[in-house]
Amino acid sequence: MKKNGWMLLLFLVLGLLAGALVARWLESIPGITFLTKAIEATWSPAVDLYVLSFTMTINFQISLFSIIGVIVAIWLYRKM
Repeated sequence: MKKNGWMLLLFLVLGLLAGALVARWLESIPGITFLTKAIEATWSPAVDLYVLSFTMTINFQISLFSIIGVIVAIWLYRKM
């Protein structure tokens, strides 16, 4: 299989999603709350030109499980 930037991006996104799902599934376990607690960052650019108004909100929630998912995805990509 040919490696390229799009395949790496796909692996990274899937790793983030897998880590977020694992964190969501395991958040009720009290011993691993440091792995499942998400750090939130929000960015909301807005433009108002009287005729046209544009508002967008981007919300990031990163947990340690998400970072572990990205690391595993990079490892799998390199093994491919």
